[in-house]
Amino acid sequence: MQKNPVLPAHSSLVAIGDSFTEGMSDLKPDGSYRGWADVLAGRMAAGSPGFRYANLAVRGKLIGQIVEEQVDVAVAMRPDVITLVGGLNDTLRPKCDMGQVRDLLTEAVERLAPACEQLVLMRSPGRQGPVLDRFRPRMEELFGIVDALAERHGALVVDLYGAPSLADPRMWDVDRLHLTAEGHRRVAEAVWQTLGYEPEDTEWRTPMPATPPPGWLARRIEDVRFTRQHLLPWIGRRLTGRSSGDGRAPKRPELLPYEA
Repeated sequence: MQKNPVLPAHSSLVAIGDSFTEGMSDLKPDGSYRGWADVLAGRMAAGSPGFRYANLAVRGKLIGQIVEEQVDVAVAMRPDVITLVGGLNDTLRPKCDMGQVRDLLTEAVERLAPACEQLVLMRSPGRQGPVLDRFRPRMEELFGIVDALAERHGALVVDLYGAPSLADPRMWDVDRLHLTAEGHRRVAEAVWQTLGYEPEDTEWRTPMPATPPPGWLARRIEDVRFTRQHLLPWIGRRLTGRSSGDGRAPKRPELLPYEA
């Protein structure tokens, strides 16, 4: 007789990082963001009474800010699982010292790995399109650093960059930088499976069915809207050293019993 698989028994989760982990652009009816980490916490809590969850992520944070503001807080919480996704905002800056990014990410992993039962890192998803194509070499260098650190410190790596479904522009919000609710759901599924839980969606990597592309005029209207509402403000913040997360508190700053 085949034995039933032994499922993980995690009782707490702390997520740290930037807007990707905060949950933009997965809007809830009240105007706040849900995101993959909240979805994941809800699933883990369903099978673990008293499950506790904190999300320290803040949009716009660079890896140095994550190390300075979030890492020690996560270490002090001593959760079963910590997820760290950071460094991508650095690669999108006009000037980026990849050596410094590597050193800071290494510092973060070296401090986080001993403080939890399982550290989870990620190769972030990459949308198809000309804007991100410019930064793709830096992104891939970052993912090489992630892979090497994971191997050295026993961390798990969730490969979202290699998932065809998450490269589909339809998985991305109008700002072209953040995933839709469906994109976040698929990320939650990817992390869930990487942690060893039974799959709820075995096809999360599979792209959505093809649909007719929008016409030329519709694409141009959308490009103008994107440039005016998202690209130009984003460039302005990069040039002036400002961040969309300046002065913003983490969404779940304490490790408390999970509540949806």
